Amino acid sequence: MTIVEIVDAHQGFKLVTDNISTRNPRTLLWVIGFVTFFLSSVLDNLTSTIVMVSLLRKLVPPSEYRKLLGAVVVISANAGGAWTPIGDVTTTMLWIHGQITTLKTIQGLFLPSVVSLAVPLALMSLTSEANGSSQKSSSLLSSEQMAPRGQLVFAVGLGALVFVPVFKALTGLPPFMGMMLGLAILWILTDAIHYGDSGKQRLKVPQALSRIDTQGVLFFLGILMSVGRIKISGSYLVIFMFINMLIWCLESAGILRQLANYLDANIPNADLIASAIGVASAIIDNVPLVAATMGMYDLTSFPQDADFWQLVAFCAGTGGSMLIIGSAAGVAFMGMEKVDFFWYFRKVSGFALAGYAAGIITYLAAQNLPLSLPTSLAEIPFISGS
Repeated sequence: MTIVEIVDAHQGFKLVTDNISTRNPRTLLWVIGFVTFFLSSVLDNLTSTIVMVSLLRKLVPPSEYRKLLGAVVVISANAGGAWTPIGDVTTTMLWIHGQITTLKTIQGLFLPSVVSLAVPLALMSLTSEANGSSQKSSSLLSSEQMAPRGQLVFAVGLGALVFVPVFKALTGLPPFMGMMLGLAILWILTDAIHYGDSGKQRLKVPQALSRIDTQGVLFFLGILMSVGRIKISGSYLVIFMFINMLIWCLESAGILRQLANYLDANIPNADLIASAIGVASAIIDNVPLVAATMGMYDLTSFPQDADFWQLVAFCAGTGGSMLIIGSAAGVAFMGMEKVDFFWYFRKVSGFALAGYAAGIITYLAAQNLPLSLPTSLAEIPFISGS
């Protein structure tokens, strides 16, 4: 989050928006969708949504069409975050705890994620909002100047994020150390660029740290600690403590295991269980939901990179798009654009459901086809490891 804040402070994301030249509503819909999709694969879906919605404000004037583009950002961010281990908190949780590995996740979930985005985009392209008159771009974007060495900061920041799974595979060290290394390099770089300039303090890491969403960080920290069975202390957010202790208590009491046994007995198909988890993530936040799933099933039930874990990663990530309250990205969009629950339900939920179902069908079909990555790709050290 700090790395993204530094890049944004330097207006580094202007490199993205400056290359969005189309003003055709239907074309812009697809461009925004796939830019967000790939951006979310290296950032997290919440940060990608905040960045892209902020950019939309400078590209498109307030209208129903801009709301529709914002909804596209939510669907794209959730789909893009599902196919890489650093794109969503839930996939990161599964990756850190050994349920999935980098190569298998990218190999198995990239195509379903693309389909889960392409289907809603195709359907949205047929709506009246996307076929209306051309939207006029705002003049605000051109008035913002990129900070000194903004392109360099963007490249280093993005490279630091992409480097994390490479670092873990090459060194065997925990992913957070790779992230801290990337932040340290960016810290040294920004201090060197703005050395002696007291008016550029906001472009440095200490100021960026003061602007990040600390409460959100503590919430996710609590969920991860509950999965790791680590005792915690201190007065954090009430919701953070409640969810953290609830999951820990349910797991300690064996209730999660009993629930898993009940589901296995009544829904013998693991694919249906994973799909149901995705539907539930539209109502319940996907982070505690995946944490609970990890307590219900361990690696003896489903080994590493089993279809079940891959499908859980996909469903929990993309299922939240069906309702605006189902993901952090949706909640952020709702707050930034003042979009209400029922507008999203009427205008977007059906498209998101169609994409979700199409993505699951694509995944299951791909698993039954004799397709695999080329041997040369599988032998690359940093993606063949976990």
